[in-house]
Amino acid sequence: MLKPTYVIPPLPPLGELETPAVLRAAALAHRRLAEVKGRATAIPNQGILIDTLSLQEARASSEIENIITTQEEMFQAAIFPEGPDHGPAKEVARYRDALKRGWDLMSQSQWLLTNNTIIEIFRVLKRHDGGFRETPGTALKNDATGDTVYVPPQDKNDIAAHMSALERFINDDTASVLDPLVKMAIIHHQFESIHPFPDGNGRIGRIINVLYLARTGLLNIPFLYLSRYITTHKADYYRLLQSVRDDGKWEPWLLFMLAAVAETSTETLRLIDGLAALMADYKKRIRDNHPRLYSQDLLNNLFRHPYTRIEFLADEVGVVRQTAARYLDELTAAGFLEKQTWGKHNFYINKPLVALFVTAPGGRA
Repeated sequence: MLKPTYVIPPLPPLGELETPAVLRAAALAHRRLAEVKGRATAIPNQGILIDTLSLQEARASSEIENIITTQEEMFQAAIFPEGPDHGPAKEVARYRDALKRGWDLMSQSQWLLTNNTIIEIFRVLKRHDGGFRETPGTALKNDATGDTVYVPPQDKNDIAAHMSALERFINDDTASVLDPLVKMAIIHHQFESIHPFPDGNGRIGRIINVLYLARTGLLNIPFLYLSRYITTHKADYYRLLQSVRDDGKWEPWLLFMLAAVAETSTETLRLIDGLAALMADYKKRIRDNHPRLYSQDLLNNLFRHPYTRIEFLADEVGVVRQTAARYLDELTAAGFLEKQTWGKHNFYINKPLVALFVTAPGGRA
């Protein structure tokens, strides 16, 4: 049986965590995060932020695990789940579904992020009815060399005990006086070190990050996603994760995660501002030039689904299919949308909205 290479620490870990450098970084991250929370109110239906930004997060988080897809494949998989398996694109769509399932469960359970919710996230992500690891043999290896980098806990009872302690740390706000952003970084490291699932731990850990920010009230809804920053700094991310295990160096890890929050907040502000401006432009032009079509529900649909379908519009606006098709064709003729065909189905693309994501740093087509 493999022997674990790191002793999982108690929570919170012993030693000085909130050094002066960490507190300065936390203060900056809090300011940026507060701006994001406040600016999000400019979007009339904040569910749009979850629906649009969660797919971008899903793509970036999956890319960290070498699951690569294009924007087009990702959006098509999202609107045609009944279609042929696009492989990586379907993996990305499952990540989005897992994130939204976790949010729904947390909002139904007095804002507790429980192990049952985390297991449900795993099941949605992996299309698997299992739970925490019960069989020993898991080891993390270097993709290039094949060398073992880290051996997490192997015994199922140890895994369950560590996850129970982590669950208490996540949900008991009286158990620690640590800054919640510092606590988030510790939670992420602890989860990745326990490595409780047979697969998908990295993606699940990144879902936990944003759900925790929403649980603590730092965000109203889970729409700040750190995966693009982690993708850009992937080597540092893995190096700093391991340096805590090897040398007990918490400060560099905490500074990395706080920088991720601050920089991601800045980028999210740009996206929110761009989205709000684009929605205002569409609203004015549709109301002025196509008043028979305009409704807030129609506008929400065009921005909730960068790629939309007749069925989506009919359901969300409350019109019959033929009317929805006519609306979308009229909006296409007026230049608001671009119409494309997949098999026997038509779909409609909000190209300026898609361009907003593509032009973000790291937002490749």
